[in-house]
Amino acid sequence: MVEPCGKHLRMYSLLLLVCLLLSGCRRSQAEDLPDSSSVKTIENKGSDTIVNLALAWAEAYQEIHPEVRLSVTGGGSGTGLAALINGTVDIANASRRIKPEEQSQAEANGITPVEHIIARDAIAIIVNLDNPVNRLTIDQISDIYSGKINNWLEVGGEDRPIVRLSRETNSGTHVFFLEEVIRKGDKNDKTLFSTDTLLLPSSEGISAEIRQNPNAIGYDGLGYVTEDLKVIAVYSDTAEDFVIPSAETVDNQDYPIARDLYMYTAGEPTDEIKTYLNWILSSEAQMIVSALGFVPIAQ
Repeated sequence: MVEPCGKHLRMYSLLLLVCLLLSGCRRSQAEDLPDSSSVKTIENKGSDTIVNLALAWAEAYQEIHPEVRLSVTGGGSGTGLAALINGTVDIANASRRIKPEEQSQAEANGITPVEHIIARDAIAIIVNLDNPVNRLTIDQISDIYSGKINNWLEVGGEDRPIVRLSRETNSGTHVFFLEEVIRKGDKNDKTLFSTDTLLLPSSEGISAEIRQNPNAIGYDGLGYVTEDLKVIAVYSDTAEDFVIPSAETVDNQDYPIARDLYMYTAGEPTDEIKTYLNWILSSEAQMIVSALGFVPIAQ
């Protein structure tokens, strides 16, 4: 099992609270532990957006179900779905929906991917704290990332070049941002990221670059945004105002860059996988969603 990276103090304290709330369900006696031959392992792989959440779930679940071991790794939504298509994982994590071509590849291998919505997320637009820009429209964000806008002066900032940061192409967040922000949900739009966009392998990498570069702009899942980054308010047609991402603005659909988070299984889940996914939808597991800065799904 990989360790989560980039955890900050807020996440530690909230997770501690969740663990205390769940502690009443723990098995404390060594004799309660199952024989190693009876332990069931669930392989869980994919989205780097979800990986810290999946790790926290795994740790909490194994406290109350020591007969199950969860192996959690990241690598991106594309990596997780490829593993599901190849039959090498039990659960694929994805921060985007499966693509039609991935669905076809899976079916050609005799696998029927089944989608499970496990949480919600907002994509926050982030800049350096010293950047005077506080708000942008979807059109402006699209024009920045497609290369039509190249200077902060064009959007009310200082006369500085814009440094564009993005997740790499295997990331579900990259795909979602391309389709829903740069192309604004238009399936016929073929606009691409500007060729000088810096592709970074992790959410933490984007945050680290923005902290040290006053010219940079990036995007990240809300659960990865820390207080030393400025979150840009985004114009929403629904609310007719500029909106900051939060659990509330995602729930009431005011914030325009929001998405579901997914787990995919090969066919309808059974046995320990079904039990685990049912637990993920429980109030206890959804408390961990809130603790990590994501948006729980309605109970």
